Amino acid sequence: MVQSGSFDSSTPLGEFFTLGDFCTCSQTYQKYAAQINPFPQAEESLQALKDLNYYLLDPITRHFGRDRLQLTYGFCSPDLKRYLNQKDPQTGVKNGRIDPSRDQHMAHERNRKGNYFCDRLGAACDFRVVGVGSDQVMQWILDAQLPFDSLYFYEVTRPIHLSYGPEHKRAIWGFTSTGQPRRIRVY
Repeated sequence: MVQSGSFDSSTPLGEFFTLGDFCTCSQTYQKYAAQINPFPQAEESLQALKDLNYYLLDPITRHFGRDRLQLTYGFCSPDLKRYLNQKDPQTGVKNGRIDPSRDQHMAHERNRKGNYFCDRLGAACDFRVVGVGSDQVMQWILDAQLPFDSLYFYEVTRPIHLSYGPEHKRAIWGFTSTGQPRRIRVY
């Protein structure tokens, strides 16, 4: 059992996922696991992750099935953020692309000055449903009228980014071939 402060990897976030599932699912974490503390430090982050699961992931998982839903990126700790911003020493390629000021993956974590990494608060994850196009998953989320904040749709074969936060904007973003965001619609 991996522990960080009062949190441990077996802490349930909802019906289907644990804190460990959310904190260790990214490729960057898996690559540098020995050097990264993947867990939140703020109690509020844990509650935000529980809310994300309760309002969004639990209904999605109930519908599509736990065996088909794959988390690809969950919570981003300050340690993980540091590694995502670095280049792989062997390939020279940056470990990841993140936008902590907007994407809500850092939940309620604070920087050294005490400011939130993301003022939008809430929490986010990226996931895919095996055997189902992301367009179909997105349509189901809309039809079910789930109270999401932002949904990023990259393309049919890529994971969806979904966040739950205090604004409940229901903003949907698509991306151009060069990675530029464009708002699709707001509900």
